[in-house]
Amino acid sequence: MSVLVKVCGLREKRHVADAVEAGAGAVGFVFADSPRKIAPDTARSISDLVPPDVKRVAVMLHPSNDDWLAVLERFDPDVLQTDAEDLDGLDIPAHVDRWPVFREGGVPPDTAATYVYEGPKSGQGETVDWSVAAGLARQGRMILAGGLSPDNVAAAIRAVRPFGVDASSALESSPGKKESRLIREFINAATAAETDL
Repeated sequence: MSVLVKVCGLREKRHVADAVEAGAGAVGFVFADSPRKIAPDTARSISDLVPPDVKRVAVMLHPSNDDWLAVLERFDPDVLQTDAEDLDGLDIPAHVDRWPVFREGGVPPDTAATYVYEGPKSGQGETVDWSVAAGLARQGRMILAGGLSPDNVAAAIRAVRPFGVDASSALESSPGKKESRLIREFINAATAAETDL
């Protein structure tokens, strides 16, 4: 079983390159208030060499339709990731995939498509209950997020058996400052864990 690995909160071209070269299947750019927030034009320029088989993900939180359309126009992502309840109010063209976020303790996932499952607040480094996540991962294509790191991603993959894994804050030396070594270690650990599935 191949596990999709997403590195989120990227702000520098070298870290985008690190993620792609190490085997990430998706790279995330945050357009919500966060230490990882990036301008759409900058996200476009630092991801211009991302190959077509790697998804460029716009990560938002309760965006207005105007905010989303500005990101769409200036960044043109492959995927929009935002809370599930946000999606109905947004004009999303057919070429942009939707990755709804379902949060621990909230409405359970109700989709057979790709979705993100994480804790109540994004980017806080808090793990979800993996036993609950394992039950939910049987439906749809769950990307497990929240508190994943090079040290625990293999255990998370074995426990939950998700479609994908997503990390951000654990790959940083300080909020918003990614570390190349941690990016590579996370992807390598996730890839190695695939052999146990």
